[in-house]
Amino acid sequence: MEALVAIALGLLTAAGIYLMLRLRTFPVIVGLTLLSYAVNVFIFAVGRLVTNAPPIYVDATTPYTDPLPQALVLTAIVISFGMTAVIVMMALGSFLEAGHDKVEMTDDTAGESK
Repeated sequence: MEALVAIALGLLTAAGIYLMLRLRTFPVIVGLTLLSYAVNVFIFAVGRLVTNAPPIYVDATTPYTDPLPQALVLTAIVISFGMTAVIVMMALGSFLEAGHDKVEMTDDTAGESK
């Protein structure tokens, strides 16, 4: 099971970084989303979730689930949704102004004229 989670984390991270390096805005947004999913799965994997165990520490003999990773992931989901919405609106505004979503890479400096 650990190997499956490790492979999933690697694939999500690799796909997210690959898409973030594209020259179009939509793949960058999808890449950021995949990277945030990878971080959320990583936090869950590190959190040692225990099935059928209460999130409250009663005594030393009873196993319990640490609620902190769940709270962190829930907060991260909300923040990444808001971040994605802002980036989509910026990309949409750029698309409507320029007519395309390609990122222009030029070597011109701001102060020089041709």
